[in-house]
Amino acid sequence: MTHAMNVRWDTDLIQRYDLSGPRYTSYPTAVQFDPLQQPDDLIDRARASADPSAPLSLYVHIPFCAHVCYYCACNKVITRNRGKARAYLDNLYREMAQSAELFGGERLVDQLHWGGGTPTFISNDEMVELMQQLRRHFKLRNDDSGDYSIEVDPREADSETLAVLRHIGFNRLSLGVQDLNPQVQLAVNRVQPLEMTKGLLESARREGFRSINLDLIYGLPYQTPQSFADTLEQVIELSPDRLSVFNYAHLPDRFRSQKHIRAETLPSPDAKLQILHESIDRLLAAGYVYIGMDHFAKPDDSLAVAQRSGQLHRNFQGYTTHADCDLVALGVSAISQIGDVYFQNEHEIESYRHAVETRSSAVRRGLVMRPDDLVRRDVIASLICHFELDETDIEQRHGIRFTDYFAPELCEFAHFEQDSLIRREGRTWYVTDAGRLLIRRICMTFDAYIPKSQPVQGFSKII
Repeated sequence: MTHAMNVRWDTDLIQRYDLSGPRYTSYPTAVQFDPLQQPDDLIDRARASADPSAPLSLYVHIPFCAHVCYYCACNKVITRNRGKARAYLDNLYREMAQSAELFGGERLVDQLHWGGGTPTFISNDEMVELMQQLRRHFKLRNDDSGDYSIEVDPREADSETLAVLRHIGFNRLSLGVQDLNPQVQLAVNRVQPLEMTKGLLESARREGFRSINLDLIYGLPYQTPQSFADTLEQVIELSPDRLSVFNYAHLPDRFRSQKHIRAETLPSPDAKLQILHESIDRLLAAGYVYIGMDHFAKPDDSLAVAQRSGQLHRNFQGYTTHADCDLVALGVSAISQIGDVYFQNEHEIESYRHAVETRSSAVRRGLVMRPDDLVRRDVIASLICHFELDETDIEQRHGIRFTDYFAPELCEFAHFEQDSLIRREGRTWYVTDAGRLLIRRICMTFDAYIPKSQPVQGFSKII
């Protein structure tokens, strides 16, 4: 059994350390992006710090959905009018040409992801066209060896859709499920029978998709430990390669669609903890590896293999095997990471269109990493991806003396060590089985931007 499969539930520790905090898809997090940073300056700094010989990761954001899911916190546009996508795609192609000129060149695209919204909101012909445009502007692989993935709503796709997706080069799918209980589905406005999901998954396997992820959410209205256990049993029967089990954060003041969810229908904090506890136990018993941060994978999946070999990475799409890629993100609100620079596109469709047409860039805000950010980013990445931290490795990479540089942080680590969240062997810290569920809290120790001892505004609870 690999170290990544071991998770120990400790209710006392969870209750003590379960604050609000970042998910660390980046460090510094998007909260720190500065709207006063000039887009041209950000782009110049990004080009200067990028490795033009390294491969690329591409992300494309399609914001449209035909139906609103009440729990959703994504940047989306709800419309039944499929024609709205046309103008957006035209702007996307304009931005694509601009970004390819800046960051494309001969760089191979090892990773591609379409997210949203609902990417399959656009027609099959438009999906073919979009992929053709990507191939025209960027150097996509033709040998099916890249990780080319797309998020799919089973209510918005069928076997013909999957055949088109496979034909144009996708080899990974992520299917939104959330919950299979009819009462829960009705309460969140996402009615999706098991047979619908099962049929699509079987079609995907026939088409030769090499990895299928299913998304679940715990903490939704009317969920109970028993109802979610029933959902999980049906999902395990489907045997996805990966599973994401996300915590629903009820923030109706920030996300308008969540106002449709009545707080009194949500499971209690204790019930939520029980749901998560039992879900982890059941998934481990079914043979899945706990990758970390809500993610599970079969032992032979590339994520699990990368974690065992020390090659796992984390970016704005979550866990990934492509640590050496710069991320070029296209579309409204999309976030790129090029070299030592992060930048985010305009958040509203109209301002995005105007920026692309008038400024030759959709960038709205961003951040140029300081030397201190780079050190802390490496520390947090090591902890959140591999559950360990090698002081000597950080010293050699950044030319610091770890114990001097992180003296205050090591004082906090002493408390974690007392509580058995971490343990030390020589100059390496290891996150214990009990500490893995609290990895976000452990990483917060090294976050220079947020307080450690009180809830942090704008972030979800750790558990």
